[in-house]
Amino acid sequence: MAPQLPNLNAALLDAANDGEAGAIDKPRILLLYGSTRPRSFSRLMVEEAARLLEHLGAETRIFDPSGLPLPDDAPVEHPRVQALLELMQWSEGQVWCSPERHGAMSAVFKAQIDWVPLAIGAVRPTQGKTLAVMQVCGGSQSFNVVNQLRVLGRWMRMFTIPNQSSVPKAYLEFDEDNRMKASPYYDRVVDVMEELMKFTRLLRERPDLVDRYSERKESADDLSSRVNQRSI
Repeated sequence: MAPQLPNLNAALLDAANDGEAGAIDKPRILLLYGSTRPRSFSRLMVEEAARLLEHLGAETRIFDPSGLPLPDDAPVEHPRVQALLELMQWSEGQVWCSPERHGAMSAVFKAQIDWVPLAIGAVRPTQGKTLAVMQVCGGSQSFNVVNQLRVLGRWMRMFTIPNQSSVPKAYLEFDEDNRMKASPYYDRVVDVMEELMKFTRLLRERPDLVDRYSERKESADDLSSRVNQRSI
């Protein structure tokens, strides 16, 4: 049985209830994982995270990396690539979870991010989105992957929240129904999802926090150039 959650953040639950009544749009959260194994613990982790996020009022989508070609090994029009890019643009927040392999994030996970350009037309598909990072380990606890994911999130111009989750010996943390057992590791996942929702709602209410001078200047210069061309 999954743990009971009697003490979830009251403000988030109130917002979730308002969302169900149609007063606000649900935050859109994309979850990515880094293994195609039949029983992938990074997938089980994001499934658990998605349940929490939905309970807190989010709309979630989980991308299945199976069938995604290696970066540059297929045209960008490949249907799995297009599915990923559409979800990237759809989301306003994301959860990334990768297993640790040879001290680093998995190739399966990195390939997903490597398909995402910094810009699609005039739109940066990840800039200003919130991000929560997690990892699963086969052995003792490590923070190699979450540290690497933070660097990757910064490169993709995302707001990576302070909290994170690293689960050691992940094969011991899930029951026969593939639900995460009650433990301090589960409690940390709850912490991370609550924090992700708080920051996602904050940035939604304060879009000026992701507004950049250099991009405003570039947009103004582009507009001025178009106006001058039309006047010639």
